[in-house]
Amino acid sequence: MRLVSNHTLALAISLLAVPALAAAYPPHPKTTPAITAADLSARDKAVADDAFQGRGPGTKDGEMASLWIANEMKRIGLKPGNHGSYFQPVPAVTIKLDAPASSLTFDTAKGALAPKFADEAVYWTPQFATDEVKVDKSQLVFVGYGVIAPEYNWNDYAGVDVKGKTVVILINDPGNEAATPDPKFFKGKAMTYYGRWTYKYEEAARQGAVGAIIVHETIPAAYGWQVVRNSNAGPKSWLAADDQNKSMVPIQGWISLDTARDLFKRAGLDYDQQKTAANKPGFKAVEMKGEALTADAHSTVTHMMTRNIIGVVKGTKHPDDYVLFTAHWDHFGIKDDVPGADKIMNGAVDNGMGTSSILELAEAFARAKPERSIAFISVTLEEQGLLGSEYFAEHPLWPLNHMIGGINIDADLPEGKAHDMVLVGTGNSEMEDILAEELKTHDRTLTPDPEPEKGAFYRSDHFPLAKVGVPMISPGGGYDLIDGGKEAGQALRDDYRKNRYHQPNDEWGASWDLSGPVDDLQVFYAVVLKLANSNTWPNWYKDSEFRATRDKTMGGK
Repeated sequence: MRLVSNHTLALAISLLAVPALAAAYPPHPKTTPAITAADLSARDKAVADDAFQGRGPGTKDGEMASLWIANEMKRIGLKPGNHGSYFQPVPAVTIKLDAPASSLTFDTAKGALAPKFADEAVYWTPQFATDEVKVDKSQLVFVGYGVIAPEYNWNDYAGVDVKGKTVVILINDPGNEAATPDPKFFKGKAMTYYGRWTYKYEEAARQGAVGAIIVHETIPAAYGWQVVRNSNAGPKSWLAADDQNKSMVPIQGWISLDTARDLFKRAGLDYDQQKTAANKPGFKAVEMKGEALTADAHSTVTHMMTRNIIGVVKGTKHPDDYVLFTAHWDHFGIKDDVPGADKIMNGAVDNGMGTSSILELAEAFARAKPERSIAFISVTLEEQGLLGSEYFAEHPLWPLNHMIGGINIDADLPEGKAHDMVLVGTGNSEMEDILAEELKTHDRTLTPDPEPEKGAFYRSDHFPLAKVGVPMISPGGGYDLIDGGKEAGQALRDDYRKNRYHQPNDEWGASWDLSGPVDDLQVFYAVVLKLANSNTWPNWYKDSEFRATRDKTMGGK
């Protein structure tokens, strides 16, 4: 494993003032305090410009994108949010697998199965303490969904010891793919955190596994194999943990459905029958007889310092209390392994739109003189597992009991106006009530996530803040469009997910209809202005998994 010091380290640590960008980068647009489509488009065009090379955290051009955002915050009148700086340094490591020098093979009774890297399997190690990470002939065990959920009386690891073994895991929750999911079984159609890939690896580590392999299926994963490939075949980042991630599963990865079917067949198992069994109470883990994992991961580790960007409009009466706007600025940078000539992952929608949106809101609020402070937080490393927001939640710049609540904006699609606004994770907090009330004054309604099985609530930067108790919501734009209705709204989502999401052609478009996002921002502005000019402290609903944490946090207030 080759260790590299990142050239942006000193830059991220030392910036108390905000220097100007070189002429090679996009100029700042001429905008107004009004929330307009022209301003939103101009900001997104700049943020998604090729000059920033896909906004890869820790890269020269990626960190220049964060500098551009800080300069924009300063230009429109925000105050630095971190003791005189617009930056919160985030120490991290990037681990890049040397695929030609590495290998992953399943030893079976019918011969070795070596899935082709990136096309049939992706794998990596999160550990960075040694020169190379190896697993030798680790027995395979199918653990169903890999879930231990006492509140649902569910334990996929019951009666099996997987220490030193490799677990093969299904994505999403038990029961999620049933034709009519039982709402009392987990959360029915809606994904819980147990369905997320991050949880699968976390639980496998707690059980002592040395390998954890997730089987990809498009519907339960909520995205195709190209997303798995583009998200995992290149460099992966982690927060710089003191234990160098020794507590994590040494070898992690995904395999394609066809590869999984072959692997099960070689063990004398029928994949579909095993999946059906895994969806029923009483499932017992199954040893995949005669099958073992042998893997050798050679990686280059880059120690880097990236950064969250924080600008503030200080409150006139209660400056120590904060309402939050969050959006991640990062994307995947350059992906040399993606098909086609274009290798720049511009991320114009994901999340150039979110970044541009909070800047648009910030310029409007900079002249509003709210009674409570409003913070605009552009976080890093979202695409690597919500790491920037996790770092902020673990190292908050203000006490958690002074964070009132907030709105996260992630990948709001360019679309026309809508009758409604979608909210992922509905049924969680009183922030929803405030949003729903405001929508009424705009002749709009609040719509529950039409695709709760995709688990969007656990996939963006509000979630780490929710885990520490801060009431956060993440609205997702309109679904029932004025022009075309729900069918048109679904078609837009399907088209983006299939043809642009986490792909190089997620690029800014001059012909975008941004009337829908502008309507959304006007609603967000009104919601936060009312909250900032009130004494309201929204909480999670009593049955929310986050209520106990918030109540404990607020106990001393």
